[in-house]
Amino acid sequence: MEQIVKSRSDIAFYMKMYPIVQLHPDAYAKSKAIVCEEDNDKAIRLLEDVYAKKRIKSPECDTTVIDENIRLAAKLRITGTPTLVFPDGTKVSGAMDATKLLGLIQKHGGG
Repeated sequence: MEQIVKSRSDIAFYMKMYPIVQLHPDAYAKSKAIVCEEDNDKAIRLLEDVYAKKRIKSPECDTTVIDENIRLAAKLRITGTPTLVFPDGTKVSGAMDATKLLGLIQKHGGG
């Protein structure tokens, strides 16, 4: 996604934090800490720290965003990450390289 965003200013990705606590018990608190960060650059650094398995601060706000995301995932029958939902409603799960992702974006109405 990062590679595509750098090369295509007409494409944007909207990320929803969806912690799968059955696999990662700390994911809920970590997701909440990221969502609570008001500065987008700092939120991205927190996310990168999570991926690097670094300790991050506890959530600093009281938000229901993560719970809402979990309910949305259930409604859309999303059970894993990453899952992409394209403008035409198509859902695709799993990691992929930029070339494949760009092809899917073009195929499903996003560019």
